[in-house]
Amino acid sequence: MSGTLVGWPSLAALSRQVSERRISPTELIDLSYSRIHALNPHFRAFVSTCEDTARTQAREAERLVLRGEARPLEGIPLAVKDNTAVAGLALTNGSRSSSIAPVEFDAEVVVRLRAAGAIVVGKTSLPEFGAVPVTESALAGVCLNPWDAGRTCGGSSGGSAVAVATGMVPFAQGNDGGGSLRIPASCCGVVGLKPARGRISVGPNPDGSGMVSTGFITTRTADQAFLLDLTTGYARGDQFPAPAPRLPFSAHLAVRPRPLRIAWTSRPPVDAAVAAECAGAVEMAAGMLADLGHEVVQIDPGWTRDWLAREFRRTWVAGILATVLTLPPDRRGPEFLERHIRAMQELGQRSSGGRLLLSQSRLQAYARETTALWQRWDVVMTPTLAAPALAVGELFSTVEEDPYLPLDRADAFSPYTPLFNINGQPAVSLPLGWQDGFPIGVQLAAPPYREDLLLQLSLQLEHKTNWPARRPPAL
Repeated sequence: MSGTLVGWPSLAALSRQVSERRISPTELIDLSYSRIHALNPHFRAFVSTCEDTARTQAREAERLVLRGEARPLEGIPLAVKDNTAVAGLALTNGSRSSSIAPVEFDAEVVVRLRAAGAIVVGKTSLPEFGAVPVTESALAGVCLNPWDAGRTCGGSSGGSAVAVATGMVPFAQGNDGGGSLRIPASCCGVVGLKPARGRISVGPNPDGSGMVSTGFITTRTADQAFLLDLTTGYARGDQFPAPAPRLPFSAHLAVRPRPLRIAWTSRPPVDAAVAAECAGAVEMAAGMLADLGHEVVQIDPGWTRDWLAREFRRTWVAGILATVLTLPPDRRGPEFLERHIRAMQELGQRSSGGRLLLSQSRLQAYARETTALWQRWDVVMTPTLAAPALAVGELFSTVEEDPYLPLDRADAFSPYTPLFNINGQPAVSLPLGWQDGFPIGVQLAAPPYREDLLLQLSLQLEHKTNWPARRPPAL
């Protein structure tokens, strides 16, 4: 590998190279930091790094390799979203209100990745509290899209997507409560898989709503399977544990899938205008899947509800309010919190506990109704987003005049993704559509706990299109 190249080999290939001593953990960390030093001042994907600690851990990893004890991710660089705890680094949540003191513990997913040998190289940028689908904040500024610096990289796991799309790291952790892995994956031309509810522990964070999933940004399908195999499973106190998979996820990729029944639609679950290039991308993907031998049918899913965005927003702002309430009272003012966050806080305070429970009940009833689609279809496919990536600053324009307008714009931009957080189903965004050289994602969703179907289809489409070979023009 050359420090001038963007692409990394697959995680499995890196693992073999390390265990066979063809590349050392120190060389991997050197390569990652050389790219971070060269690219991050421009793109601003990372908000903090831990170079001294990472290099110490790389030397320790080399001793394991020499003893023949290399683990699956031994010495492989990892980026972690900055709303996920990493011992020794600050946990800012993208907010000026947060403490800059380092935390003393790892989140459960970081524990599992470290146990597999991965080395954290830094924390990635997100919007304040991960509240919106762009990665722009008063704390860290704008994280730039490598395909077009004038467009958003998406959010809220935008820094993780940019770190992977630019080759600063081979993979990055993120999380997804309404599309936060899939949206930046679509904007940055990479793969974002939201696993099924409870598949990977979100601990020690509370998971009372069940809508947030921990997952990863990668360039390749096989890397998603590799990481799921290393991180899936219950942790003490998890409220929504997923059933154990029948086989390792990587094993499913060795098997050609049977012909599947695949439905596709451009009709969003909430009322929103859909750009022609996004509708065209899903129609094009339908043709690819038909060519691969699957039964592919366009449907009207009948899932659009005029109240859905409102009820989802009520639960979303309750989560933001809960986050604000964990702050010291003297750090909740306008000098610490951005205007749209204060608006969400105010909206949450106006809703009673009973009204919040009613919203959650309506969403659960909606989930019971809409998941019936998967009794007829193995996979349902939609655009990931209703429009190509927004212009930088577009979401927040006129926020001082109308602080709720960013929420309305977010609903219109990403009407397809929250459905699968409500339902708890696995869903993935794949870089299948391209418009004038800019990526446009297509979303595939499977029945509950059937990530294997998504991985198999994704691998077929990856082989057909070879998206990992594409490189952003900025590089």
